[in-house]
Amino acid sequence: MAGTTMDRALPGRKGLKADAVGLVNGVVLGVASTAPAYSLAASLGFVVVAVGVQSPAIMLLAFLPMGAIAAAYYYLNRVDPDCGTSFTWVSRAMGPWLGWMAGWAIIVADIIVMANLAEIAAIYTFYLFKLDPATLEDVLIDLPSAGILVTTGDMAVIVLGIAWIAAMTWISYIGIQVSARLQFFLLAVEIITLGLFTLMALAAVYGLTGTPPADSVLPSLDWLNPLAIVDQADPGAGFSWTALAAGLVTAIFIYWGWDSAVSINEESEDPYRGPGKAAVISTLLLLVTFVLVSVAAQAFHGPQFLIDNAESEDVLGALGLDVMGDPLYLLLIASILTSAAASTLTTILPTARTAFSMADHKALPEYWGRVHPKYLTPSTSTIWMGILSIVFYGVMRLVSANVLYDAIAALGMMIAFYYGLTGFASIIYFRRLLRRNVRHLFLVGLVPLFGGIVLLWALIQSVIDLSNPENTYTGASWFGFGPPVVIAVVFTVLGLVLMVAQRIYQPAFFRHRLEVAEPDALDIKPPTELMEGPGVIG
Repeated sequence: MAGTTMDRALPGRKGLKADAVGLVNGVVLGVASTAPAYSLAASLGFVVVAVGVQSPAIMLLAFLPMGAIAAAYYYLNRVDPDCGTSFTWVSRAMGPWLGWMAGWAIIVADIIVMANLAEIAAIYTFYLFKLDPATLEDVLIDLPSAGILVTTGDMAVIVLGIAWIAAMTWISYIGIQVSARLQFFLLAVEIITLGLFTLMALAAVYGLTGTPPADSVLPSLDWLNPLAIVDQADPGAGFSWTALAAGLVTAIFIYWGWDSAVSINEESEDPYRGPGKAAVISTLLLLVTFVLVSVAAQAFHGPQFLIDNAESEDVLGALGLDVMGDPLYLLLIASILTSAAASTLTTILPTARTAFSMADHKALPEYWGRVHPKYLTPSTSTIWMGILSIVFYGVMRLVSANVLYDAIAALGMMIAFYYGLTGFASIIYFRRLLRRNVRHLFLVGLVPLFGGIVLLWALIQSVIDLSNPENTYTGASWFGFGPPVVIAVVFTVLGLVLMVAQRIYQPAFFRHRLEVAEPDALDIKPPTELMEGPGVIG
């Protein structure tokens, strides 16, 4: 049977609520999805461990591949605003098999990170009320043979984490506009607090509010120089590629999440341009936030303080009381809580819409493609993403918190996979445009290609690093490898099995032939573009 091309995602075709989200709300969703306060609290210490005071330089470098992939999202969305995003675009440019696996990577990465975000939201809810669940030590479940030990504190965190996922799933279910309004509030708390933290920390360092901390370090422009990166164990040896790689792999994934702004394209105003603009603006705002906060954080008590607190995965919380004082530091705790809560909500949105789009294109059973008649949201996929996230979180957390954290480490490989494929899809899909216009050659071709190559390198580097059990939370060896790599392989194999099963059950999607954009695809203006699409050839 001859191959066919995939249906175009004309706004409204799938039944989602059109014109529900504007550019500002799109940017809010994109920024909130990265959970900037929590991402910095959890990861900044590890970046400083790798590169010392050059952490702001690493934040700059990590932006480059993220900005490049955002460019790919912008241009691919210009010709095909499909809520399946990477799944749809990779399927068109590189084939349905790779496209299916890109969609699967999005779903798995989001379900895994939901567990982490729920855990953080629950823990920081306790912290906000100056309670520590770790002090509740009554043993509820003790199964030494299975390695399971659950205390009263563990159970309190698990129950509250599940409640957070359920609440955010319900908000996603009842409408994109409700989600966007709540996101605006949550992100406002987060950004205002991070700004206040930065100003207060720098004011203290420069002596504007009294005597600077004894271990403070004045910021320097040299902190932005990537050529000054050295091995922290041997700083006299000069520039270190190893240190740069270690810091960059960590920092790249701090930026992950802005693509949520594009996943709501079919529900956005100006669906062909607005979501892509929101993605690009989001990455720029994240760049400014990450650089400024990293400068302020390491200046206040010096880099060694961040290194010493890296393992706690909460360097901002460690700094909070000294920088902001009591009770203002509770704002910082609240910002990490709202950061995790906001990201929980925005993670459900792209996951549900990816599964919804896959069902619409017959890459998943039609059951996943149902739309709520009143709320005009992808009802079935939203509910099931909440259920799967709750089950994954509850089971993994009951088994072992460290195993859960190893699973979270595995999601970096999945992120690199689908982001990288999207970068390659751009230059492949638009290859006919690149011959005619130098601007398109650079922005539509070479920039996304650069992003794809860097993400491919990050994927390989992550596999190498996490294969070593010493680099994992459990420190255990599973079949001779670190648990994160084994977990990633298991999910990949599961995806392959499900893909083959779908191929047998509903083969039409897998018969779609490769597509390439017409040379004038990006020149077509709405409403012509809206009514006819950009045109493809097989």
